[in-house]
Formats: sequence, structure tokens, C-alpha cells
Amino acid sequence: MSGDTFHHVRDYEYFEVPQFLGGEWPLPHIGPLHLTKFMVLQLVAAAIVFWIGTGLAKRVSGGRPVSGRWWNFWETLALYMRDNVVRPTIGEGHHGHEDHGHGHDDHGHHQHAPVATHAHPADQYLPFIWSCFFYVLICNLLGAIPWLGSATGEINVTGALAITAFGATVFYGSKELSFGGFWKALCPSMDVPAALKPLLIPMIWCIELLGLFIKHGVLAVRLFANIMAGHTVIAVFLGFIATFEINNVLFYMVTPASIAAQIGVGMLELFVAFLQAYIFAFLATLFIGTAVHPH
Repeated sequence: MSGDTFHHVRDYEYFEVPQFLGGEWPLPHIGPLHLTKFMVLQLVAAAIVFWIGTGLAKRVSGGRPVSGRWWNFWETLALYMRDNVVRPTIGEGHHGHEDHGHGHDDHGHHQHAPVATHAHPADQYLPFIWSCFFYVLICNLLGAIPWLGSATGEINVTGALAITAFGATVFYGSKELSFGGFWKALCPSMDVPAALKPLLIPMIWCIELLGLFIKHGVLAVRLFANIMAGHTVIAVFLGFIATFEINNVLFYMVTPASIAAQIGVGMLELFVAFLQAYIFAFLATLFIGTAVHPH
């Protein structure tokens, strides 16, 4: 296994730990299911996201301000995603904000304008987008802890996340336009001669349908490739140390350089962990926005 460059980013049915702790901690079977490292890490990530989400919800209930650096940090991320990603990307659409001023009816009686159900029409999509962002972020950050790993460095995991985003796009688009209306809206209205419509409309609809699948497929590949690449580079840098004997003078030159490079890439990976979570959530938001407001 030591000669496998990608050993560090593969999924196994055990956790690798230092030799003085046993070297390997095998994971149990649950009926026909055999747990793997990434399965466990995903459950850990889900539990952490649930803890953060419920903790924030409890602290903001009743309009109270959030206190404490830990909770302020997560609140800042949540508000940033709401105010700089979801609301401006999806927009208000045809719902818009209702006029909250006062007016008069035709008989001159004083009346109140209706109040909007949501603080912002796009806020109804926040639970899904927040879940995507924080879940991907925690999965990414777990890879920075020694002897764990990033489940998002596995294509099957990111593929499942992309399928979830695809399902959300179809669900929200169908909810807004009806199921048939969502699929019909894939082809935009075109001002072309009637004779060309039987040819162009099916062709463009098929292209847009293919594009819908491709966009969500790229969502999976982008996240997988970036997370896997970072861990692979770290493994390669550390692997340079093992290429020389300890009594070789090159060992004492390569070792500090490899460790310094690993630290640098590790710091870059922390940035990439946040960046890739943001990109995944932003693209998911963009796809939902185009589904609910196709034109």
C-alpha cells in the first residue's frame, strides 16, 4: 500500500491509526452492510451539521442576537450564503416583496396591504442550500484531521450529492411551474418562422436536457477532483521523504523541504475546503434559480 500514491484518498473498511494504537481499526458489519471509513465520516459530518444548525436556530429564536465566537463564526457563514448567494442569485421572481405600506380602498377606508409569507421569496430554498454548504464544508474539513479523510474526495459521494442537487432542481422547478411545465420550459420561447419550429424546438429541448444532466455531472466531478487532488499532492510530498535512506545526506535536505511543502499545501487545502463548499452551494443555487425562473 505504501507504493500507492492514491492510498491516502481511498475508502477502506477500516481506519488507519498510528502503529502504537494498532495500525488499523476495522469497522463492523451491520447485517449485509459493511461500514467504510467514508460512511462513518459522512455520518459524523451530518451530526456536526445538525448540531450547528439546531444550535444556531435555538440561539436566534425570539430575535435574540447570537453570542460567542464559535456560534458567530457559523452565523456569519450562514448569513453570507443567504445575503450574497441565495437571495441575489434566485431573486424575487414574480413573487416579489409585497407593499407593506398602508392604503385606502375605493370607499376611502383605511386598509393594510398583505404581508409576504417569507422575509424574502428565495428564503424558502435556504434549508437545502445551507445543508449543501455546511455538509460539504464539514466533509472537506474532516480531511484536515490526521488519520481521517475527506469523503468528498470519493466520486461516489460527490455523485450522490450531485444527484441530490439534481433532484432539488427538478422538485423546486416542478413546484413553481408544475412537473410538465418544468420540462417544457427547458426549451425557451423562440421568435422563429413557424416552418422551423418543428425542427428547432425538439433539437434545442434535447440539447438543454443534455445540458441539465451535464451541469450536475460537472458538479460532482469538480468537487471530487479538487478535494482528491489536494490530498494526493500532500501524499506525494511526504512520499519524497521515504525515497532516501536516513543516512543519506539528501534525506536531510528533502525532509524539511517536503514538510514545508506539505504545510503550505495543507493551508491551501483549508482555503479550498471553504471554496469548494461555496462553489457547490452557489452552483446548486444557480441551477435552482434557472429552474424556478426559466426566462
